[in-house]
Amino acid sequence: MTLKPASPNAAQSTSTPRWTRDYVFDALKDLGIHYIFGVPGTNEIPIIDGTSYPENEVSYIECLHENIAIGAAMGSARMTGKPGILVVHVTPGIAHSIGNLFNACRSQTPLVILCCQQQNELVTQEPLLASNLVDLAKQYTKWAHEVRTPEEIPLVLQRAFKEAMAPPNGPVFISIPWEFTMRKIGDNDRLKGITKISSHFTGDPESIKQSAELLANAKNPIIIAGDAVGYADAWKELQELAELLGAPVCLQTFSSLANYPNNDYHWQGELPGSQAAIQQVFDKHDVAFLIGFGAQAQLAVFKYSDGPLIPNHVKQVYLTNNTWDIAKNFYGESAVFGDIKATLPLINELVKEQGSKGADARNKNLKVLAGKRDVMWADYKKTALQQKEIWAVLIADALREAILEKELENKFVYVHEAVSDGAPFQFLLPLGTEAAKPISYYCVAGGSLGWSMPASLGIKLEPQAIQGIETKLVVNAVGDGSSLFYPQTYWTAAHRKLAILYIITNNQEYHTLQLGLQQVIGAYGSAPGYEWQPKTTTPEYLTINRPQFNFVSLAKAFGGEDGEVVSDPKAVKEAVYRGVDFVLTQGKSYILDMRTAQDTPAPGAKSTDEVYKRYLLQPALDIFHKEAAPLKLAKGATPAIPANVPVLP
Repeated sequence: MTLKPASPNAAQSTSTPRWTRDYVFDALKDLGIHYIFGVPGTNEIPIIDGTSYPENEVSYIECLHENIAIGAAMGSARMTGKPGILVVHVTPGIAHSIGNLFNACRSQTPLVILCCQQQNELVTQEPLLASNLVDLAKQYTKWAHEVRTPEEIPLVLQRAFKEAMAPPNGPVFISIPWEFTMRKIGDNDRLKGITKISSHFTGDPESIKQSAELLANAKNPIIIAGDAVGYADAWKELQELAELLGAPVCLQTFSSLANYPNNDYHWQGELPGSQAAIQQVFDKHDVAFLIGFGAQAQLAVFKYSDGPLIPNHVKQVYLTNNTWDIAKNFYGESAVFGDIKATLPLINELVKEQGSKGADARNKNLKVLAGKRDVMWADYKKTALQQKEIWAVLIADALREAILEKELENKFVYVHEAVSDGAPFQFLLPLGTEAAKPISYYCVAGGSLGWSMPASLGIKLEPQAIQGIETKLVVNAVGDGSSLFYPQTYWTAAHRKLAILYIITNNQEYHTLQLGLQQVIGAYGSAPGYEWQPKTTTPEYLTINRPQFNFVSLAKAFGGEDGEVVSDPKAVKEAVYRGVDFVLTQGKSYILDMRTAQDTPAPGAKSTDEVYKRYLLQPALDIFHKEAAPLKLAKGATPAIPANVPVLP
């Protein structure tokens, strides 16, 4: 690389001049990446300016907050399988991004974050906005580095992109003193390309053999499918093993993808969100196959005195592409480090050769249970139609019907942040083998709220996605509390004419925190040395009222085009159909404010049975372990919330 001062006659040159910032565009061109997300700042202008040149084939997606920008980059990365690119502004920029950087880290999303540091000659003097940026980012990245000299920019970029894409994927952070991006370089000073490390590697043969023997000899096996299964697009391979073993398949709590098809009778939904319930899921089993399972402790309350999440009598078998996720919390009888798509067929073949005693009977039982579950959910939908408030099952069912009627099974992406109401969407949406793929469902394992609306931007920007799906219909179901983190998202959606259906499940409170409060009281309300009780179990600080929000008006203030408030359960289906038709035909976003609670009662005025009725009657997704411990309400109340209703801390 030749660094030289700009020529006085540079403006008269017939060829486009190149600066060090153009190494970024060399990398993007090599990988076929077409978007950079960010919030403009003076330091970033040299990089952003590069998107003005058509030959770079990159558009700058302007957002109004850095956590929106990183969320959008995450959505784009999920659809393409390539790193999402983000440019942030010094200390506030990366600080504003931390929530979704944490989500990206936990969900193993490939990102390259470029942060334009203050001038190198000035930064030691602590100028405005400067700080040790690497220390801010490194906890949630695979690699964090500040460029030392302009000459190392090609080296650093090559390493950054390579590392973001290497298994397991994840975020990388690069701080660049902003004046380094403007050094003139020669036309032939270019990145040769980005090294790509294949993810398709198989595990050790001896470990594979040992794992197959443990699984084949299990008397009552269970499979837990984590995100690495979905990222590997390994539904078919895992279905084969479930059939060979006659094993129920549970998903990790807060799965980032649909890690197993919901039309397979082995599917039992996500693991529950309480210690006792997780223990009871595993208690019946002698062998657990933990495949791609990274998010192993997704709960709010844990007490060592109550025992480990996985009981000691359960033998554990691991397979994933990340050594950190193998036996990080528990002892594994067998551990295979390898790509799931490449390695699982080898395990399956050995299990098939050995056979699994009792598998036929276990499969028959699972089929019967799945049939009973279908009937229970059909009855639950009928009950929901008779209520005063909207239950999420009606929204999910209407959305399912619209997708099927319009033959969009392989052309939709559902973005999920309706935390209190996940089960109906996970069960009813067509996330099965007919056309959908694991990435047809989008969530994050981190749990930092406010990510889904930003993610919908990046998803919709990518018309074609990996795993053979399209993004013709992008639907984001999000709780009212979560939606209020970043309503500025609506501006970028309108600015870029992104047609997204936003469904606000509006219960006018932080409902998942109400459930979390019940867990805390249940664990510590009568525990010796604690005996803690809140002033009230229905505190006003967990409500969102006085004044109430009008989400349609809020969206319009940011440029959103249309929407409606829906209060009657019997009006849900038509409203969902109108929303789907609008985004498909008008090319603009639509907001459905679904009133899952008509009013926010005054503190202390709630009837427990009425408030939690939709949960008390909601059938279990995990029909195989349906007796698993539900979430008991405070002060020994007899009603109980189904175990598979997740709770955030």
